[in-house]
Amino acid sequence: MTMLRTRRPLPFVRPPCPRVLAALSPALQQGQGPLAQLVRSGQLYCVFQPLADLREGTVYAHEALIRGPQGSPWHTPDVLLDMARQEHLLQDFELVCAYTALQGWGAARAAGRIFINISADALVQAVALCGADTLARTVRTFGVQPRMVVLEITEHERVSDMARLRQAVQCVHGAGMRLALDDFGDGRSSLRVWSEVKPDFVKIDKYFVRNISAQPQNLQMVQAIKSIAQVFGTTLVAEGIETPADLRALRDLDIAYGQGWLLGYPDIQPVGVLPAEALTALQDRRVAVLPQLAHQSARPGILRHVPVLQAPTLTPDTVNDTVAACFQNHENLHALAIVEDGRPVALINRQQFMTHYATLYFREVHGRKPCLGFANVQPRVVERDCDVEQLLGILTSQDQRYLSDGFIVTANGRYIGLGTGEQLVRTVTEARIEAARHANPLTFLPGNIPISLHITRLLENQVSFVACYADLNHFKPFNDQYGYWRGDEMIRLLARVITTHANAERDFVGHVGGDDFLVLFQSQDWLPRCQAIVEEFGQQARLLFDADAQAAGGIHAEDRYGVERFFPCTTVSVGAACIAPDQTLQAEDVANLAALAKHDAKHRALPIVVHESAQAPTPQSIATRSPAHLHCHGHAHGHAHAHSPIAPVLTAY
Repeated sequence: MTMLRTRRPLPFVRPPCPRVLAALSPALQQGQGPLAQLVRSGQLYCVFQPLADLREGTVYAHEALIRGPQGSPWHTPDVLLDMARQEHLLQDFELVCAYTALQGWGAARAAGRIFINISADALVQAVALCGADTLARTVRTFGVQPRMVVLEITEHERVSDMARLRQAVQCVHGAGMRLALDDFGDGRSSLRVWSEVKPDFVKIDKYFVRNISAQPQNLQMVQAIKSIAQVFGTTLVAEGIETPADLRALRDLDIAYGQGWLLGYPDIQPVGVLPAEALTALQDRRVAVLPQLAHQSARPGILRHVPVLQAPTLTPDTVNDTVAACFQNHENLHALAIVEDGRPVALINRQQFMTHYATLYFREVHGRKPCLGFANVQPRVVERDCDVEQLLGILTSQDQRYLSDGFIVTANGRYIGLGTGEQLVRTVTEARIEAARHANPLTFLPGNIPISLHITRLLENQVSFVACYADLNHFKPFNDQYGYWRGDEMIRLLARVITTHANAERDFVGHVGGDDFLVLFQSQDWLPRCQAIVEEFGQQARLLFDADAQAAGGIHAEDRYGVERFFPCTTVSVGAACIAPDQTLQAEDVANLAALAKHDAKHRALPIVVHESAQAPTPQSIATRSPAHLHCHGHAHGHAHAHSPIAPVLTAY
């Protein structure tokens, strides 16, 4: 609930003039309820909460919020609205609130626009009372220019007459005023109202704004609303901004305006500047690290993109001779489905059935019998709209008959065709690879696509940052010696250590693939953070070796040439490329620069190597197998090989 933070003297508020009261209902003019008496005695007043321009860091407008007498049970707007409903004065009360807001705004003589809340039905009533021709003149009587007024429509789902609302909207626009939709996304908002009204502004409900800097679902919702706004040509206002992290995230999402306690509390007098904390956050040009989904499930309906084999079907009564003839006539079929009333009940494997059919006396004994006796009555049935996780469950199940039998594809439970085991494996593999480009399945850190997007955002905003490529030393011998399970644990350890020493609000941690990580530092103390990563990982990685290896400081294993030699315990090398704001680079260039710095670190057996004043690498300086192209790798190393250093300054740590 919005609270009044100040105890300034209340402004003098005149009761509504007789002409205004005469236009309202008799219940308001003569009623003895508390609200009717408050209205007639002029005890309602407005406070004003600022709306900020997130691009300029200035106050763009104010929203008028109604209040009752301070210290009374009727002070808050929720109580006033409940009273209006109880006294059957809701629309009249809204019009009085609009009158009070215009009166207070005119008296304040403040700069900027004024947002005034009003329901759709009350707006229709206001236009009917004033008349289309006199609407602008009525607003001017308060000393307010119509072009500075934004009518904010609330409770959109209760529009009783859309045709009359459209007419009222035309009158509002004709008078030079603007329109906004309030609380979009709170469950009451309507895309139809958005489409019909075509508001100038839409306010995003605070539910999706609060903690957006840490909630990827909220981020995705705001991005979706932003896409809708682009279709309708609407400007967005984010409500409920309470933390600097959320403010920076919304600014970097290019949300034009914002409102919330961080940007200013409601006050009797409109404010001219934003609070210092908000200004500090907005003036900080470092790019916000937007949250990523920890796990990217593949899209539903993935089988819609896979060709389904259109095969003839059998019934439970079909005899075995008919099945054999069908297989002989359709040499490409790996199986046939038994379908009853449009729904699959069993599956007959071609190879198994024809092997039986070729045995001695099979035709004489079983040829005229129903085929159900030679069918798999528990076949794999997959809905066309299933997602990758469901398909993955089939691949990892104990029943592996899908490899030879294939599977049945259905739509709403009804048979539509067949798929092969090869199709299933290929579809799941491709989907998982695509998902890994968004979020690595081992560490759940952002993958190649989010990494590239964040680099692009950094470059477009022309901020300085440091791209650090981290790669494990002597990891392949460890992985060969202890197996992939402990190898995965080593990679997860590196992810945890890097994440621990990165600033979640400043530094972006991405997992390129295998044991390759890319960290995009905006923290000024990035070098001590890298040193802490190297030191802590070296200590903890040693514990993943057995006791003998820890005592010896490493293991004996074959190198890539098959020669047995001693390998020290696994450590991490970091190559850092310092990117200046005036560089003309692409995301791929930045990744390549970091990979080349990492190559120098590994080649010189140093924990950290820094390339300062890095320039775009030339084709000759990039190895063809460089992992910096952001392709995924397995556990085996695939290091970059550079012909020469590409930085004018090389610092080793």
